[in-house]
Amino acid sequence: MTLRDGWLVVVDPQHIFASPDSVWGSPFFAEVMPRIRSLADAFGDRVLVTRWLPTADRSTSWGEYFTAWPFADQPPTDALFDLVPDASGLSRHPSVDVPTFGKWSALEEIVGIGARVVLTGVSTDCCVISTALAAADAGARVTIAADACAGSTAENHAAALHVMGLYPPQLTIADTASVLASATRSP
Repeated sequence: MTLRDGWLVVVDPQHIFASPDSVWGSPFFAEVMPRIRSLADAFGDRVLVTRWLPTADRSTSWGEYFTAWPFADQPPTDALFDLVPDASGLSRHPSVDVPTFGKWSALEEIVGIGARVVLTGVSTDCCVISTALAAADAGARVTIAADACAGSTAENHAAALHVMGLYPPQLTIADTASVLASATRSP
């Protein structure tokens, strides 16, 4: 993959998932953010940032979801759903705002069918895996930058990586250094 033909997707770097004060905050987000930043710098204009927003139809199973997690049942303008300061400016594109765990249907409209995508972000065991599996199913070529993803727990992060690792060659697991190295070696 070259940086010219691939996209970096930063999944949901929002306060609700990144803040240690949030019920859903990953304790690992702060340590992965510098790696996300280095990848974003390398990908330049080909960076997309997603945001999960609580705008799903409450007459569906999302209604029960928000009953189980009432703290998240806030207007989409609530500061919980803002990007963390370190994520501001990662992309020159508007954020891709979606009310679902998986973001692929909205992303594919931008990156195209069969795109090459590197996924990073939070949480490995929810929105990252949901996006990755849908992308693979749609025929995208997906690399998970494992050390640039933050799970809800270390065990859940490892479990999600294990599951995604069962989908080669559509999904590959790598680290930030190897993504950057392979991108600079390619013609």
